[in-house]
Amino acid sequence: MKVLPRSTILNLIDNGKVIIIYKDNVLNLTPWIPYHPGGDKAVLHMIGRDATDEMLAYHCQETVDSFMKYRIGVIDYPWENLLPPIQGGNYGTPNSNARVSAKVPQNVMVSESNKNELFPISTTIVDPQVIGQNYDNSLTLQELSDLPPLDYTTQNHLRDEYNKLHSEIIKLNFYQCNYWNYIREIIKLSSMFLYAVSFFKLGYLSLSAIILGLTWQQGTFIAHDAGHLSISHDYYIDNVFGIVIADFFGGLSLGWWKKNHNVHHLITNDPVHDPDIQHLPFFAVSTRLFTNVYSTYYDKILEFDAFAKFMIPFQKYLYYVILSFGRFNLYRLSWTYLIMGESPKKGKAAWFRYLEFIGLSFFTYWYFYFWCYKSIDTNGDRFKFLFLSNFASFIVHVQITLSHFAMSTADYGVSESFVMRQLRTTMDVDCPKWFDFFHGGLQFQSIHHLFPRLPRHNLRDVQPLVINFCNKVGLKYSIYGFGKGNEIVISKLGDIGKQCRIMLEAADKFGLEDYTP
Repeated sequence: MKVLPRSTILNLIDNGKVIIIYKDNVLNLTPWIPYHPGGDKAVLHMIGRDATDEMLAYHCQETVDSFMKYRIGVIDYPWENLLPPIQGGNYGTPNSNARVSAKVPQNVMVSESNKNELFPISTTIVDPQVIGQNYDNSLTLQELSDLPPLDYTTQNHLRDEYNKLHSEIIKLNFYQCNYWNYIREIIKLSSMFLYAVSFFKLGYLSLSAIILGLTWQQGTFIAHDAGHLSISHDYYIDNVFGIVIADFFGGLSLGWWKKNHNVHHLITNDPVHDPDIQHLPFFAVSTRLFTNVYSTYYDKILEFDAFAKFMIPFQKYLYYVILSFGRFNLYRLSWTYLIMGESPKKGKAAWFRYLEFIGLSFFTYWYFYFWCYKSIDTNGDRFKFLFLSNFASFIVHVQITLSHFAMSTADYGVSESFVMRQLRTTMDVDCPKWFDFFHGGLQFQSIHHLFPRLPRHNLRDVQPLVINFCNKVGLKYSIYGFGKGNEIVISKLGDIGKQCRIMLEAADKFGLEDYTP
């Protein structure tokens, strides 16, 4: 294969080609985009980057090897990552994402000499928005002092050590799934559901609803595993199994979750790109969301409107209240995903759309029609059953947001390694081993983000290896108890809400009516 100079790769990206570097191979994945089961956005965020770590983390070796048929050349020189066009990278022709600007400009690397210029703390407030920027930049500068440098020599060392750790995990057979664990999971799920049915038949509707909600909570963990192909590691087996659990039993689209979740894993906690922290007008976990941010995932502006200005200052008080209604929003997103044709239309994932239509329709029949409407006599009891069953599963939303809402939302540019980003944006939850069933593996989010295909029941065994790795390379492994973790999240939400209130009060003093940053 011929060696492609950097200028040629730049021209290819400028011409709209999806160029990714994998182990010094230059891949043109443009023809693959419509067939990618995980959606196009996940691939677009890797354009111009060395995506070796990401590709190996999210695919088995056989799948990665299949991408080699898209190889158009090689590089024989150290690669410095480019800013993907979806993140605002500009390579000559007009950029369709010109509305997006990276916190760290294109072709700039964060260093000790320029960090104060990239993340300035202004002493003169001429615009209320500067108040939020000062807060965000102060957190960034504080974090930078505790992180390894962002130069490629240091970051490549982190990558090499991460790959050694990954190889050790593979060698120790931690990717092997013990299927008895899932036999127990299915027995547990079936037993809980039977209890819900039994109490429903006996007329204990409230107790039945709560048990049903807790059953959905446990089912979510299994669907999560299947969506990551961490059970059988077979694409069709795990996806069909996941659809049965998520769609038929839980009423949520596995395909929608995978499309959303893949982007979340790759560009974790970025306010512009990660849909898992884009919850305006209800939540803001970064002052960067105080502007009308253009979301590259939703392809629309997330407006910091009057309702958001009212809600955000009180978000720490409304956190649990809003999360208790989270499942209803997931129903909406699941149906929208299928009806609007957002699922893959080509490739091996295309027919899943029809299976998911059947699954969500079946759920609508057995839960909404047969249980909530047909089998309950009064509207009051129907409402109570509907609310309690969906409210009882809100602990899943707490578990998921707990791992990210309090963590870093900074953008350190394209030189940052995959392993460093995952560890600084993710928190683990400490709990006794006997209580693992309650958290369902989601308490090991840092480890899961480093090795997404790792079977959930093996995460605890891998934890000592990750801790040793972090101690060796100088990266922080964040872990707190469930109660302490909740305190940290509430505190972070309170701080952001306070910044919002100060900004709006400043705007009022400046006489800026209907102020929009």
